[in-house]
Amino acid sequence: MSARLRSILLAVRSSYWFVPSLMALAAVLLGGGMVWLDIHLGTDWLGRATWYQQISADGAREVLSTIAGSMITVAGVVFSITIVALSYASSQYGPRVLTNFMTDRGNTVTLGTFIATFLYSLVVLRTIHGGNEGFVPQLSVIGALLLAICSIAVLIYFINHVSQAIHINHVVARIGKQLIADAGRRFPALIGEEPEPDAEPCWPPTRSWRMVQSAATGYLQSINDDALMHLAVRHDLLIRLRYRPGDFVMAGRGLADVTPAERLDDDVADALRECFATGKKRTPEDDIMFLVSELVEIAARALSPGVNDPMTAVTCLDWLGAGATEFARRQLPRPVRVDEAGTPRVLAHPADFAHFVENAFGRLRHYVAPDMIAGLHFLRVMGEVGAACARDHQIRLLQSQTAQFADLAAEKLSGEDRKAVLARAAELRDLLARNPEEIDEDQAAWLGGSAGFSSTNIPPC
Repeated sequence: MSARLRSILLAVRSSYWFVPSLMALAAVLLGGGMVWLDIHLGTDWLGRATWYQQISADGAREVLSTIAGSMITVAGVVFSITIVALSYASSQYGPRVLTNFMTDRGNTVTLGTFIATFLYSLVVLRTIHGGNEGFVPQLSVIGALLLAICSIAVLIYFINHVSQAIHINHVVARIGKQLIADAGRRFPALIGEEPEPDAEPCWPPTRSWRMVQSAATGYLQSINDDALMHLAVRHDLLIRLRYRPGDFVMAGRGLADVTPAERLDDDVADALRECFATGKKRTPEDDIMFLVSELVEIAARALSPGVNDPMTAVTCLDWLGAGATEFARRQLPRPVRVDEAGTPRVLAHPADFAHFVENAFGRLRHYVAPDMIAGLHFLRVMGEVGAACARDHQIRLLQSQTAQFADLAAEKLSGEDRKAVLARAAELRDLLARNPEEIDEDQAAWLGGSAGFSSTNIPPC
């Protein structure tokens, strides 16, 4: 599957109309199938059921018309409630969070249920006719009644669901869980095999690179990694990527570099461009940093002077810390990707731990530093992430972030707030400076006092 086709399919599946359209089509087919059953089974078998009273043609029309009219009315109400929820989420949490609401299966299934019941009733209604040779699809009318009951249940579910969906903890938790679930997916994903840790790649003797220009402008949404590796192996190339998913690409700018340059012709260049798909917006499918940006945006809005909601920022920090912990525990991909023979084929920009920390904590520390509550929690989360780090370069990154945050807090805060945050930052720097074997035990002791009770605020005897 080409990257462009995959991007289109993902856009269709995540659209608001996809599930309701499928349910509407299924309802039309179900209505036709039920009428076909009524024609072939007849109504004599229902006469043997003493509990069921057959309905007349006029009664069937009345029932189906009532169901169809009420369902399309409720569908309009559901759509209006959804629009109001989207407007509220956009203004409170940021426009990028709308992607999560648009792909919410609860909203799309609810709208699809009412539309499906409406269309089913119309399909059955048109087959009813009275007279001497009248036809009343008794089984189909029963099906309409069952769909109406299901629609009432779905309406009750929707009222509860939409109230939970716009709750900030639910919004942040959904993004955070997706971030943790996608932590194993890296850019580029599974392009060839990684070289062994002790193996040095055999670089080609040539250093003549030729640039392949992008044919489109937009955000890089997807890369067809299999096709990219196949192209490099087939033409014996080494491809150096210039972007990762989520980066903005402009037409005419370099998309990738290829060596040896003499093996790159127009057909190969076109095939390489087909491995990339661009769009109008970033998507979370291949761009894990998009989820990080959503959490950072929510936290930054919460800490703005007009909102002043540090507890929302604390929630975002918790989920960012969970994502960073997951990153720290994984074996991240290397920039060099090799084929089955061990020959380097692709040079990429994988999303590593440093990239995650800078996008999450580096961008957020400017908003957190002026707030004492969020600042203390920022340091706590950094300590929790440090407990999961087993590599020296990861600890050094956290030490650098802590030092930069302490400098900002010293400028932004004053009085007792400044003292508390700087004291906690000093404790964290001391913790991170110790041996990795000691971190787990010391971290537990440090976290025990991170909620506001520590040696810095114990009153003297």
